[in-house]
Amino acid sequence: MTPQRGRFGPLVGSIDEGTSSTRFLVFAAKTAEVLTYHQVSIPHITPKEGWVEQDPEVILHSVIETINVTCDNLIKLDISPEDIVATGITNQRETTVVWDSVTGKPLHNALVWLDMRTASTVDQILQNGKRHKNFLKNVCGLPVSTYFSALKIRWLIDNVKAVRKAIAENRCLFGTIDTWLIWNLTGGVNGGLHLTDVTNASRTMLMNIDTLQWDPQLCKIFDIPMSILPEIRSSSEIYGYISESVLKGIPISGCLGDQQAALVGQMCFHQGQAKSTYGTGCFLLYNTGTAIVQSNHGLLTTVGYQLGKDAPPIYALEGSIAIAGVAMQWLRDNLGVIKNVADSMDLAQSVGEVGAVYFVPAFSGLYAPYWRKDARSVICGLTEETMPGHIVRGALESVAFQVRDILEAMALDCGYPLQKLLVDGGMTANNFLMQIQADYCGIPVVRPLMSETTSLGAAIAAGNAKGVEVWELDNVQAVPSDIFIPSISEDQRDIRYSRWKMAIARSLDWVEDQNDENTDQDESAKFHTLPASLFIIGSFALLALANTISKTSLI
Repeated sequence: MTPQRGRFGPLVGSIDEGTSSTRFLVFAAKTAEVLTYHQVSIPHITPKEGWVEQDPEVILHSVIETINVTCDNLIKLDISPEDIVATGITNQRETTVVWDSVTGKPLHNALVWLDMRTASTVDQILQNGKRHKNFLKNVCGLPVSTYFSALKIRWLIDNVKAVRKAIAENRCLFGTIDTWLIWNLTGGVNGGLHLTDVTNASRTMLMNIDTLQWDPQLCKIFDIPMSILPEIRSSSEIYGYISESVLKGIPISGCLGDQQAALVGQMCFHQGQAKSTYGTGCFLLYNTGTAIVQSNHGLLTTVGYQLGKDAPPIYALEGSIAIAGVAMQWLRDNLGVIKNVADSMDLAQSVGEVGAVYFVPAFSGLYAPYWRKDARSVICGLTEETMPGHIVRGALESVAFQVRDILEAMALDCGYPLQKLLVDGGMTANNFLMQIQADYCGIPVVRPLMSETTSLGAAIAAGNAKGVEVWELDNVQAVPSDIFIPSISEDQRDIRYSRWKMAIARSLDWVEDQNDENTDQDESAKFHTLPASLFIIGSFALLALANTISKTSLI
């Protein structure tokens, strides 16, 4: 164990590589206090509609930059970077990287988890409807969906000649973002370690959820060579040591997918505890302990964490929502309805509940509990009185309604409803969203005053690892929180939720999929309306015309 040299005792670094940005944070192991951090934005590349890519080398350089700047910050605070005894990694999950083990260069841009180009690959695996979307769920815990890494690997093999050539010459490596970072930080072409942890591996569709190993039959179904896959390890152990930079020689000893890291950071160590993280998407994890619970209501079975190679794996049910914070960005960047995402709370509150608008943000289809890749965004309830604030309010309410969708499914799967919801992520700064979340779910919402719970989870895993052991799980104290109590009646709650379900019905069947048996929908329940992008633009054009005539300001 590294001796305690500074006034804060041993420090633990946390690399937090998300969909929109990379951060490096330093925590004091004794108090879980964030001492300093640095953040860098990561651009998205969108070659076609529905395609979302990122440059793996930009991601790697952002990690190195954030480490260097954060360590400079420590020095300015009169804290020695040498007090950092370990580093953990938490990352956007499912995002897929393939690279050349000889040159170290990516063979293609990373395919981000949101990317939908694999819709045809899904049809191929499902044999155009002959197989059900859940036919592999008992083995890997997941439905066949564009979301997961196996589909993205298959697309890269089918469509990128350089990938096929590298596989044939035995120099292709696959990894999610954690694997790409660990390989590069531990040496890259000069002996870099090709590893992942059980939480990230559980999101590929290639790991057996019971054995925690790559499953030959799953790899055969997707026709993916096992030679390109990384070794699977626990979430908390010394994997290797950083080979360069100011942290040279420091062990990387913790690794968790971002949502699982938040589960650890929220101290959800007991069966029945749950947390919801609000970021680009929204993800709710429910700790099921050592039991593997297979959902019958549209949820995923995943590994929550395994804190040590000899520790038992802890499983979770997960509800995944594709669009949360990104809906606010869409209103800002595509429609100009808001100037800053931070304005959304005031604008939503300015219109009240009169003239309610229901917004289903299905830009990437619908994830849990629906799993409908044919769904597209719709906005329902527009009238001539509709103001921009109604659209913003509808977007925020969509997040709260989708979380209720997931809680309803979890109650059915687990037999009893959740008593409170722990929350974290950037959107939790929005008090309006937190209050309506409590209102529409009918349970208290508990928000930690320290918002860095995802990064904290990676730091806990790293500091807890055997050989590091500066973070004792038994002594981890929950961070102080505030609480939002439901403020509307059950009747009000259920009326609004029933209208949300009507809006969901109208969002379905926008993409033709004549052979898809997964629609599971009665023909009489199908509704048709304009996609959100056309409807809202047309509506705002009419509103703008009315505004010109009346010489009053719409905004």
